[in-house]
Amino acid sequence: MNAILLRPAYEDATMRITFPDETPGFDGSSLSVQFTATVDGEPVICAITAEALEDHFGAPSALEDALLAAFQRGRLRIRSVCAEALDQNDGESVVLHSGLFRIEDLDAGHGHAA
Repeated sequence: MNAILLRPAYEDATMRITFPDETPGFDGSSLSVQFTATVDGEPVICAITAEALEDHFGAPSALEDALLAAFQRGRLRIRSVCAEALDQNDGESVVLHSGLFRIEDLDAGHGHAA
C-alpha cells in the first residue's frame, strides 16, 4: 500500500492559519460542504464543492451523507489545500474546486507536468 505524505502547507504561510475541530456543514443550495478556518484569530467560512469531494475523496454522490463522509476522509488534504488558498488570497473566504486539488497534486509531485 502506498501512502501519500502531505506537505504541511500552512507551516510557511504568511499568516497564522488553523482549523477548529468543528463539524462541517452541508449547503444544499451550493452543493458544498462548509467548514471554518481561523486566520490570525478570525473565523473564515470556507467550502469545498461536491464535485471536488466526488473527484478526489470518493464521494459516490452529491447527497449530504456521502459528501460529509468524503470530507472526513480527506480532512487533512482539504485543510492543506485550503490553507494554501487562504495564504494566497490574504485570508479571504475560499471555495475549493476540483481543479485546486489537481494543481496541488502537481505541485507536490504526485502528478506529471505537461
